[in-house]
Amino acid sequence: MKWVTREHAKVDRIACPWLIKNFVDKDAEFLFVPADSVMQTAKEKNATPYDVSNVELGHHGEECSFDAIVKKYGLDKKDKALVEVAKIVRGADTPNRSLTPQSEGLLAIAYGFSMNAKDDHDNMSKQFYVYDALYSFCKWKLKQPN
Repeated sequence: MKWVTREHAKVDRIACPWLIKNFVDKDAEFLFVPADSVMQTAKEKNATPYDVSNVELGHHGEECSFDAIVKKYGLDKKDKALVEVAKIVRGADTPNRSLTPQSEGLLAIAYGFSMNAKDDHDNMSKQFYVYDALYSFCKWKLKQPN
């Protein structure tokens, strides 16, 4: 399946491919295009648009695209650690930076990777390790006594 979003990805547009590859579609292909080309590319390539305005898998209210994907595919009912990762991503990708202690740090890391990557696919491959680590942290955190 193909997925398309805006180029020059930072937080949500990298977190979503990690989520999709690991929990929705391991063979997913990602297209990063200029913002004004996303919907046309989606039609031409039969790709699912995400993290753009007025699409199902975009921002809704205070939630980001990562939240939309978690909910659409029922991952919130299957994996509580993903719900925790979603909070971190939401805090980093929306104005609610204080949502989790990790959100501000994720934003800084995402911007740094974006500045150091040669393109969005390179950025994605480098940042996936960050989301692997956040997911492991969230699984561990859920096992800790309150």
